[in-house]
Amino acid sequence: MTSAAAKVAVIGGGISGAVCASLLAGRGVAVTLFDSGRGAGGRMAQRREVMEDGTELRFDHGAPYFTVTNDEVAQVVGGWEARGIVAEWKAMFACFDRATGKFTDFEKEGSTKKYVGVPGMNSICKSLCSEDGVVAKFGVTVGKMDWLQDRSSWSLASLDGKDLGNFDYVVATDKNVGSPRFSGLTGRPPPLDLSLFPRLSVMVQDIPVRPCFALMVAFSEPLAMVPVHGFSFNNSDSLSWAFCDSSKPGRACVPPNRQSWVLHSTAEYASKVINHIGPRKPSVDALAKVAEELFREFQATGLSIPQPIFMKAHRWGGAFPAIAIGGDDKCVWDKSMKLAICGDFCASPSIEGAVLSAMRGASKIMGCLNCPSGL
Repeated sequence: MTSAAAKVAVIGGGISGAVCASLLAGRGVAVTLFDSGRGAGGRMAQRREVMEDGTELRFDHGAPYFTVTNDEVAQVVGGWEARGIVAEWKAMFACFDRATGKFTDFEKEGSTKKYVGVPGMNSICKSLCSEDGVVAKFGVTVGKMDWLQDRSSWSLASLDGKDLGNFDYVVATDKNVGSPRFSGLTGRPPPLDLSLFPRLSVMVQDIPVRPCFALMVAFSEPLAMVPVHGFSFNNSDSLSWAFCDSSKPGRACVPPNRQSWVLHSTAEYASKVINHIGPRKPSVDALAKVAEELFREFQATGLSIPQPIFMKAHRWGGAFPAIAIGGDDKCVWDKSMKLAICGDFCASPSIEGAVLSAMRGASKIMGCLNCPSGL
């Protein structure tokens, strides 16, 4: 089969899915990407909120930025920079010790390049998903993946039973594709029946994850006592880090003097809350209580944090993987079943890990299409 004749389904429109789709489409493969969300991004999402006075606010409420050490990934990111969808965030970071009330470990500016999507973290995925050869279908949750042995292809159906088509290869970038966690979220069995794939089931069935709550908060004035644009917390029961979102390049919609910040909770705090309220989507009241608690901890720093003009919490239930399962391959590949599983949970829990895993998954498929013997 030539790449031009191949049809590939990519499940998930986060950075792994978007990169894999873009790479395959660039080599002439017909790619259909499915994502249950309203748009591309996954944990590189950007949240749009409108205040009562009509002012629009935007928050990168998932990954705040990313760094790159791998040469292959650096080449890809260089291409994004040239296209204007990525820029370097020249920000100074530090660590705040809750016990002493002092900032420590001031990082030298430029010691590690920090990259952000422009004008939002989701810009990278949005751009990749709209490239020629990629058909992106949002608001579609893949509910069933059936391997058709006689045709050596996959048949996909949505959660509500609609036929999504047949595909020669599938790239799954959702770590819950074969996990009981999918059932906890949807009340349905996971799309991939791992009992049919014993080799995969050992690796994929339940990848441990770290939950987290994000607090999106806006102020009518800059935080005068905070000398940096981002900091991690030491000795805090509930907060792990805080970043000044409005200080990133390309965030032109923020009025002068206003600042927007994103804070992430500790995994321990998030686990405690989720154990109490359950795994399903939290209620507005539950999220408001989380927002209050996290903001109270922010105020308790003694950094003269003023009353916010906007505040809202978001739950990342199981977004951040605690392990990597892909080994040296950086992805899970079953050549006989024409299935690649990619994501940061296969390489390393970072955006760079997710990109690298996607590159590896795409190259496995291209290897099979270009030379029948595979890689």
